[in-house]
Amino acid sequence: MEINKSSRHQKVIGDFGENLICNWLSRSGFEVSIVDHTGIDIIAYNSSTGERLGITVKSRTRNRGKEEETVNLFYYKRAHVDDRQKVLDACDSFACTPWIGVYVETTHFADVYLTSLESYDNNYRGREAKAIEDWKMAKKYRDQYADDPDVKHIRIEFQAGNWWE
Repeated sequence: MEINKSSRHQKVIGDFGENLICNWLSRSGFEVSIVDHTGIDIIAYNSSTGERLGITVKSRTRNRGKEEETVNLFYYKRAHVDDRQKVLDACDSFACTPWIGVYVETTHFADVYLTSLESYDNNYRGREAKAIEDWKMAKKYRDQYADDPDVKHIRIEFQAGNWWE
């Protein structure tokens, strides 16, 4: 089944990604809240460690053949725009550790990745200055994420039975 996006799909998928990450953190014992703040989308508190996470969430839908396209995380190419700094500033304001959440859905499954900005910087960011930083989705990188204990991951499979075609 091909994905036929509605006119509001961008908003719907963004909200869904945030809520899904909140759900999994809550199921894992975190106190969570979606926040409407420049730079971060979720604040999560781990009462067993005392750590507070400020999470920016990027959600995307990929049709067949586009499953391995990267997910843009931070933009620098527009004048006076530094998305990374917005995350850092928000986390500073709320005394949070900066984290990245990525939700990518395809026709048959969805992946959620969650990692600290520090882990991303140390293992996946790359060293050259770029106009856009991204989260890579090619198999090579998905295998790396699977082997990295600092990258939390869940996969959801979609099975549509009696649904519109």
